[in-house]
Amino acid sequence: MTEAVLVSLLARIADALERLAPGATVAPNLAEADAFVWHAESVRLAPVEAVSHVTLPLLRGIDHVAGILLENTRRFAEGLPANNALLWGARGMGKSSLVKAVHAHIAAEQPGALALIEIHREDIGSLPSLLELLGGAGRRFVLFCDDLSFDGGDTAYKSLKAVLEGGLQGRPENVVFYATSNRRHLMPRDMIENERSTAISPAEAVEEKVSLSDRFGLWLGFHNCSQAVYFEMVEGYAAHFGLEVEGEVLRRQANEWAVTRGGRSGRVAWQFVQDLAGSLGRKLNGRAGPA
Repeated sequence: MTEAVLVSLLARIADALERLAPGATVAPNLAEADAFVWHAESVRLAPVEAVSHVTLPLLRGIDHVAGILLENTRRFAEGLPANNALLWGARGMGKSSLVKAVHAHIAAEQPGALALIEIHREDIGSLPSLLELLGGAGRRFVLFCDDLSFDGGDTAYKSLKAVLEGGLQGRPENVVFYATSNRRHLMPRDMIENERSTAISPAEAVEEKVSLSDRFGLWLGFHNCSQAVYFEMVEGYAAHFGLEVEGEVLRRQANEWAVTRGGRSGRVAWQFVQDLAGSLGRKLNGRAGPA
């Protein structure tokens, strides 16, 4: 093989290796938006121009927990100590809507001070990579995971425990973690009972799993709403969007809608209002309701 042929071959090999090598990580511009979505597979933060949310006054029946989360978030945005928060409980009562509403409220109070970053449940294992990107940033971040839970042999909860509290590095001072879940301990009862019945030391096995929720300084419970609160939600939406329906008629129709859905919640109230607005030929300005 001649020297020219060898040089050409080596050049082609070098080109092939360069194409196979991962591209250089581009530092994200964390000032370009107030909200981002974390994409673990590509190790990047995608900016969200407009977060779909409702305003705090429209979230009825959860005033107490809303006030607690708002104050915790306000302190954090101001550089004061704040807790990680677990919003748990009944479906459709506004858990994720409250997180987004609180962020929007603080962003209006203190422009640029606080960014919301959504991380999907399946990407929890990539939290250390995300925290590396955020640790040295000049602003504060709320990491938000909606519908967080763990099943069966899932061990991702161990990574989350280390990040929240207890790991050598832990979470950066400019980051808090908010999660919503239908489960108070983030794990189904049958999973906990299975650990209790099969482990050599049942108490220790169960303690390891339920201790994850202890890493959240705030536990905010959401419970099924009464008929009175449900009507308050419906009437609040109707008034906000200018849907002019006589009060007794509005409540009767709302109750009939709840019966067809088998229960009452903020989500059911919002779905009824959407149906009502459609029947009246009215638009709702693209607003999203409780989740």
